[in-house]
Amino acid sequence: MIDPSGIEPVDRQRGRRAFMAALAGGFLSAPRVAKAQQGERIARVGFLYFGPSLSREEQESWGPFWPTMKDLGWVYGKNIVAERRYGETLEQLHAAAAQLARLKVEIALVRSVGLARIAQEENPRTPIVVGEAGVDLVAVGLAASLARPGGNVTGIQVLNDELTAKRLEFLKMLVPNLSRVGWLRDDVTWAAAPVTGTRYGELAAAAARAQGVAPHFLVVHDPAELPAALSRHGPELAAAAIAKRLPTISLFREHATGGCLMSYGPSLADGYRRLGSLAGRILKGAKPADLPIEQPTKFELVINLKTAKALGLTIPPALLARADEVIQ
Repeated sequence: MIDPSGIEPVDRQRGRRAFMAALAGGFLSAPRVAKAQQGERIARVGFLYFGPSLSREEQESWGPFWPTMKDLGWVYGKNIVAERRYGETLEQLHAAAAQLARLKVEIALVRSVGLARIAQEENPRTPIVVGEAGVDLVAVGLAASLARPGGNVTGIQVLNDELTAKRLEFLKMLVPNLSRVGWLRDDVTWAAAPVTGTRYGELAAAAARAQGVAPHFLVVHDPAELPAALSRHGPELAAAAIAKRLPTISLFREHATGGCLMSYGPSLADGYRRLGSLAGRILKGAKPADLPIEQPTKFELVINLKTAKALGLTIPPALLARADEVIQ
């Protein structure tokens, strides 16, 4: 049985074998559930992930989800089970989402807008909850409005692009002579949701101009392309950021604790508590069409001093003073 406080560890090879076994025609079996009381309903929840398996950071980010569900009466292994499916290409992700549909999951949980689109195409009537939508769900056509989504999709909207200018400001405070900045993203899940409905490039380019730096957009279509993408704008980007003294800033605190120099964004733990609340309410009968899409109102700056030291950087006192957390 999977530990109800999080997600079971899955190594890369196991993830690939499990996915290929599923494509071969058999379903991955759900974990054995303790015998429910007579007449008690067993809810089946689907999870769709981009990648071969969950990283340790991703596993930890889901930590608050199951305790929140338990508070709402959904006890893992007693009256609720989880079906997890993975994919590294659009074809694999659609096949994984189709499996969830055949398993008749009562709700599908995803982490991005692209995954939400894929899940909706394969599960048009199944409630879908997005954990960290980085772009406007209304703009990409997955919801009619934030207050009343109107369809089968709701969730937490982070609007990552809107934070671009602030992240660049923090980088400029740390490296005053900064001249070039790279933005790295995958194009697999983004391809599932029209990029024309987002302001990704527009906001990033405007923020770069305001700070006097040249923006470079590095798009990875496949995990194997990552090294080439990193070297596309200079050989110093081909190796790990720390090894090449490259300062980085990302969205969530978990990225900074994992070695990123800085992070600026909402609390991922709080987001997954709210995700658990939305999922629990839907399983009790609430309709996603009537559940407002939530947006974080508090953002935190986290600085990793160990990484700064490895990069040979001294954090300016003014930047340290603005940090919500400093990792020693």
